[in-house]
Amino acid sequence: MSTKTILIADDSATMRAMLVAIVEVLGDYQIIEASSGFEALRLLPRDHVDLILTDINMPDINGLELISYLRTNPNYKNIPVFIISTEGSEKDIEKGKQLGADEYVVKPFSPTALQQLIHKYLNKTP
Repeated sequence: MSTKTILIADDSATMRAMLVAIVEVLGDYQIIEASSGFEALRLLPRDHVDLILTDINMPDINGLELISYLRTNPNYKNIPVFIISTEGSEKDIEKGKQLGADEYVVKPFSPTALQQLIHKYLNKTP
């Protein structure tokens, strides 16, 4: 079984570090970090990415714009995307899901709940 790759896009270095720590507990995943939506788009062609965790509020390209791009690009449209954001109103969640987010995790969140979601998406049998 090949190592799965997770791209974490968040402009907060502290939040990226926390997400990396949460993912590392799960085992052998390659983790790529991006400090903005633009950087995430720049990094995507370099590696096969199996899952994307993104914040909404980021400079240049925000998380919603990132998801919109991913869902219209044949190379990336099937990558599961989780929004992880403080924006947690029903309207925000609905918009994120309409744009194509697979999961919407509101900060603060339970690390265990996020780990369970990651495991669910990355250990599906084809």
